[in-house]
Amino acid sequence: MDNDLKRSELHRTNSEMLLSVSPLLVLALILAGVISIFGDGTTSGPAQLAMILTAVMAAGIGIYRGHSWDDLETSSTAVIGRAMPIVLIILVIGMLIGVWIVSGVIPAMIYYGLNAISPDIFYLATFMICSLVAVCVGSSWTTAGTVGLALVSIADLSGLSPSIAAGAVISGGYFGDKLSPLSDTTNLAAGITYTALFDHIKNLLWTTIPAVLIAVIGFYIFSIGGSDKIDMASLERISSAIYAEYQISLLLFIPLVVTFTLAAYRAPAFISLLSGSIVAAIIGLMTQTDLLSGGWTKAIEILINASTTGYVSNTGNIDLDNLLSRGGMASMLNTVWLIISAMFFGGMMEKSGCLKDIVNLILSGAKTGAALMQRAGLTSLVSNIITPDQFLSISVPGQMYREKFKEAGLESKNLSRVLEDFGTVVSPLVPWNTCGAYMAATLGVATIAYLPYCLFNLANPIISLILINLNIQVHSVKSKLTTSVGDKSDPPIPVF
Repeated sequence: MDNDLKRSELHRTNSEMLLSVSPLLVLALILAGVISIFGDGTTSGPAQLAMILTAVMAAGIGIYRGHSWDDLETSSTAVIGRAMPIVLIILVIGMLIGVWIVSGVIPAMIYYGLNAISPDIFYLATFMICSLVAVCVGSSWTTAGTVGLALVSIADLSGLSPSIAAGAVISGGYFGDKLSPLSDTTNLAAGITYTALFDHIKNLLWTTIPAVLIAVIGFYIFSIGGSDKIDMASLERISSAIYAEYQISLLLFIPLVVTFTLAAYRAPAFISLLSGSIVAAIIGLMTQTDLLSGGWTKAIEILINASTTGYVSNTGNIDLDNLLSRGGMASMLNTVWLIISAMFFGGMMEKSGCLKDIVNLILSGAKTGAALMQRAGLTSLVSNIITPDQFLSISVPGQMYREKFKEAGLESKNLSRVLEDFGTVVSPLVPWNTCGAYMAATLGVATIAYLPYCLFNLANPIISLILINLNIQVHSVKSKLTTSVGDKSDPPIPVF
């Protein structure tokens, strides 16, 4: 009789687990199908529909488990509410892009960039420039929305690959986002695990430095292979078109300096970007004579249109006009739609209990220090997919595993490192994650297109798993744990 009860309980547990995993499996199948049909256009509607439908499926599971629709809806609304600060930043980035184009800031960055960066090392230079900027300001988003956008634009105009350039921008941006003491994610990972900030940063170097070396070598190889594709005559025409259309001067870099200075002094991202937009509008009115050619009323109208619906370029150069006709808050609404849909799915998965069951499944069988680190990293990775926000992928696993690491005698910096290795750097690789959606909208390159070229982001979690498997930098506070993950009772998680 006892054996029958145990079998019945095990069957019920397995059934509940399968039920919890089913929305995620269905979502993966639907996304695989729509990606094969729509390609880069997946995030322009099909992905949102897939997440809404599977969110309703998760809600059905929640109702089956005793929750009311009102409770599920309220919980999902609260999760969506957590994304509102991100939505405001995305909208202000759209405004900044439009204003920086019409005021001449981005054209000036492109103009000087075309004449300063050697084509032989373009992708490598892009990675290094964005790495430096991101370390100084502590923000991958600010880096991508300013110098990153200009560098991708230069690549596009030069006949180089915007996808590789976007990968270099994101790689450099997330190097800074992971390592800078000014970064929100760096401070969050240290804070949520009770790790001293600079102990955390020092420990990050073990996975960061090898990933950086891989990125440097990779982007140098890409640079050599792409330099022969540049049409120098076309670049001359584009430079001439920019110089003829805009009053180019170093004054146009003032908005960039203002934005970076505020970011470096830890001003909120929204304030930094909004201030950069306002200063750019003022500088544009001071320097761009064509902007005032129709009078002040017309100039204000142009600036408002650029902020809201975007700027339409008419330089006469088709390539340049296609590139500069962009920006505006309206251009970011598709990204906002994607984020809200993803958060709705995440909220339903959380309230229905599906997310908790998936995390428990990941955690099962972790009997060694190394295995616990693997599970924490995998939980952070899954969080990036199911609760699609970079901060949640750090804070949720951080809270879950903090005590477990302490019980296992592991130093907290072990946990803080894997949260960055699998949370911070992986977030822009998920199309419906807030970071992936932002990067695609800001740089004008689909997540699927730039993903293979995010060399730093791809290398980081793999290096982290290799170090864990080799028992390198697995720090114990109580005793030396048996951290080998090769025994039969605790097989290693495959490197993915």
